[in-house]
Amino acid sequence: NNAGYGQYGPVEDVPSDELHRQFDVNVYGPHRLTRAVLPHMRDQGDGTIVNVSSVSAAVSAPGTGPYSASKAALERLSDALRSEVDDFGVDVVLVQPGPVATNFTERYEDELLSGLDRRTDVYGWIYDTLEDASVVGGSAPIAAEPEDVAVVIHDAAEATNPKARYPVGRVAQFMLLSRYLPDDVRDLGYRLYRKVT
Repeated sequence: NNAGYGQYGPVEDVPSDELHRQFDVNVYGPHRLTRAVLPHMRDQGDGTIVNVSSVSAAVSAPGTGPYSASKAALERLSDALRSEVDDFGVDVVLVQPGPVATNFTERYEDELLSGLDRRTDVYGWIYDTLEDASVVGGSAPIAAEPEDVAVVIHDAAEATNPKARYPVGRVAQFMLLSRYLPDDVRDLGYRLYRKVT
């Protein structure tokens, strides 16, 4: 399940229908596909469901709330499902990329531009950060290559005893470790960032 796009912006500025659309693609889509294939996998006593998430599921930053929330929901569904289908020979794994060198940022930029009329002025610093597409995506020099993600997906799907989670790239591993920081420390980091931008 590799459905996904990023609805970015301050939570206050994202209309409920767009939040619903974000969840429809990133959560409900994989849920529908899982429900469609699971009876067949259960009948054959074998199969692997690979859900592509994001490190944003573990660490949410200002302006990433809708996207991060949808990927976190996908991860919680996957965690529950993994235990539910364990007795049937079906595995459920999560692939957790960080930034990937794809056209993800083009869609992301379209989403930002489509919401120009509803921007709340007090969040200018968030929009300034989000408009630097390299912060979230493929144009960043630290982005993983799509082939790296594909190899991890393939290997996870083919593994006899797969792990529950497969981070992709050093940035992903670093971000996943940063979730263990106390919330106050992360919040302080965002405050300091705001002061210097």
